[in-house]
Amino acid sequence: MNYYSSLFQKINKKTAKIGIIGLGYVGLPLTLQFSKKKFEVLGFDIDIEKINLLNNNKSYIKHISSKIIKRNRKNLTFTSSFNQISKVDIIILCLPTPLTLNLKPDLSYIKKTMLKIKRYLENGKLIILESSTYPGSTKDLILPFLKKFKVGHNFFVGYSPEREDPNNKKYNLENIPKICSGYSTYCKKLTSHLYKKILKKVKNVTDINVAEFVKLYENIYRSVNIGLVNELKIVATELGLNIYEIIDAAKTKPFGFQAFYPGPGVGGHCIPIDPYYLSWISKKKGINTKLIYEAGKINSKMPKWIISKTLEKTNLKKVLLVGVAYKKGVDDTREAPAIDFIKQLTRKNVKTDYYDPNVKFLKSRKLSKVYKSIVLNKKLLPKYNCVFIITDHNQINYNLIKKYSKLIVDTRNVYTEENKKILKF
Repeated sequence: MNYYSSLFQKINKKTAKIGIIGLGYVGLPLTLQFSKKKFEVLGFDIDIEKINLLNNNKSYIKHISSKIIKRNRKNLTFTSSFNQISKVDIIILCLPTPLTLNLKPDLSYIKKTMLKIKRYLENGKLIILESSTYPGSTKDLILPFLKKFKVGHNFFVGYSPEREDPNNKKYNLENIPKICSGYSTYCKKLTSHLYKKILKKVKNVTDINVAEFVKLYENIYRSVNIGLVNELKIVATELGLNIYEIIDAAKTKPFGFQAFYPGPGVGGHCIPIDPYYLSWISKKKGINTKLIYEAGKINSKMPKWIISKTLEKTNLKKVLLVGVAYKKGVDDTREAPAIDFIKQLTRKNVKTDYYDPNVKFLKSRKLSKVYKSIVLNKKLLPKYNCVFIITDHNQINYNLIKKYSKLIVDTRNVYTEENKKILKF
């Protein structure tokens, strides 16, 4: 039997059944996109609460409305039962790949999932990994579970890194070009053919390792440039200069310059993590990635530096963090700088609250307890001796904060006017 031709035709006719494991910020949008393009889709997640919400057409992600889920339910089934994997032709893994507390890759989610599903794998299936990881990891993590198959002939393995940018109004899943590759020529062709059915543009690369490296390169590029501008911010502050004025002047140059802006650190699943993935695998090869590593360290120390500079101006007793999501307009708190702010302030015995209209509760393995967002009002603001603006959501009432706060540390340049009670750290 020609397993390649059979699966190719199934994809072509949209009769191939798609199984997507991991229904977070990557997996859920992908599930909806396949359903939108008339593929039958099974969405898998071990979180029963998520499955129950989805089966009731309810969303748990801010920028994905419940209406969108309801609209695409015709071709969708959500389950936590991995024995349903036997019913699908294509399995796409959208699993977390965080760092351990000592900054090493945590690949346990992929390994545990492969262990769960391997008994349901049969000839003719395609597995695609979308998670961010180091070059060589698809072969290291997926292939050991496929020893009973002849990968590339009766079973297929692809890699296609996610390029999700939540709350981006211009670029979404459908119009962001998709990088594709595979273990063999047949693997690559099937992976590419699949994504061409649901997305506008696909870019093939020669090897899985190349595709894995591309993902890291994209985010390391941003990490290094953010690290550069954060370091320049530190220098400019010590020289008594406004880094935002410097950047705005520099970006008038019509060539050879791209503006990056400083902030309280970096967050999300990619930018804080990907540099360490490459540094880790590079170190195993005897290569010291000094620039990449140092950029990550600069970004991670920004909360500590901002707090230190604030303490030069005032004693911190009770503070309010405004915005705890890792970026504007989302409810995602993965690796958010606000978490490090809370850690640093707690160590100094500073009472810390937060306000975020998108995040009702804040919990993290780095924090000793679960925090709840306050209700922002003119009575509460004067009780804090300092307000830190960490994430600049559009729906926040910045005029209220300015009017009733005693001191503001503006890490996002929300306030452009000169004001004695506004510090730009």
